[in-house]
Amino acid sequence: MDERFRALGAWLAAALDNAPMRIETASADASFRRYFRIFLEDGRTLVAMDAPPEREDSRPFVHVAALLRGAGLNAPEVLRHDFALGFLLVTDLGTLPYIRALNAGNAKALFGDATSALVKWQSSSREGELPAYDEALLRRELALFPEWYLGRHLGVRLTPAQAESLEAIFRAVLARNLAEPRVFVHRDFMPRNLMVSDPNPGILDFQDAVHGPISYDVACLFRDAFISWDEEVVLDGTIRYWEKAKRASLPVPADFATFWRDVEWMGLQRHLKVLGIFARLHYRDGKAGYLEDTPRFLGYVRHAVSRYDELAPLGRLLDEVEGKRAGARDTS
Repeated sequence: MDERFRALGAWLAAALDNAPMRIETASADASFRRYFRIFLEDGRTLVAMDAPPEREDSRPFVHVAALLRGAGLNAPEVLRHDFALGFLLVTDLGTLPYIRALNAGNAKALFGDATSALVKWQSSSREGELPAYDEALLRRELALFPEWYLGRHLGVRLTPAQAESLEAIFRAVLARNLAEPRVFVHRDFMPRNLMVSDPNPGILDFQDAVHGPISYDVACLFRDAFISWDEEVVLDGTIRYWEKAKRASLPVPADFATFWRDVEWMGLQRHLKVLGIFARLHYRDGKAGYLEDTPRFLGYVRHAVSRYDELAPLGRLLDEVEGKRAGARDTS
């Protein structure tokens, strides 16, 4: 046992009045947080979160959980917290994430519940509650792609002309993203973070929520990091979300074609960011299992690039850097 686990056990004993319990590892994520499931004698289960305070600030988790629950959504209830120690005790949303449950037979129903929840979350939006998903933050995210994916993972140093071409693409993408109406954004609203539960879905991993472009979360839902869907499923689910959003008087464009373009351009920003994040998780943080999913995101990027003439330079850049890397391998 590590020191933090022993400290967590002592904290839980005090929080639960020394009730008999069994503690099992529940999960870990891409951050430095760990989760443990607590089994009590009366049959209840709870979840403890270990978030080292020198690495993670637990305050946003508590704040966003309250916002989600205030919107009528099924997020964990925070029962106890100690920000100084980095320990939280929350209600348990179960053990079946969407990513394990989804199949061709239930996808429409599960995604329908998810988009209904998303509309409720966005309808509760108000200024001043969450950090702004502004140009500075969007741009910092995009910068991860050349630094960590191209530079660190592929070992490619862009020429001045290539760097300027990529910057022009970034400017175009950001202009489109920033022109969108702004709502609450979960920022990782994907099957890995949605639990099959009652009410459905249970919502997790929301601590990085922001106030930003309305298309972000639906783009995240259907262009997932760990599972891919046919274009027909993505399009149908996005249309169904858009129809619900209109009925709820959310500020989506009246024309679906305009909204679909927003979704694809917002998705492109996320895909480039995630390519950088996955490389950083591998090389800087020593976390295995992320680089294996980068081909999925390259596929998403290639898909978007093929649809819009304005993005064609990004396709050419990818061709150039992949060709350069292949050439380097051939001569080694």
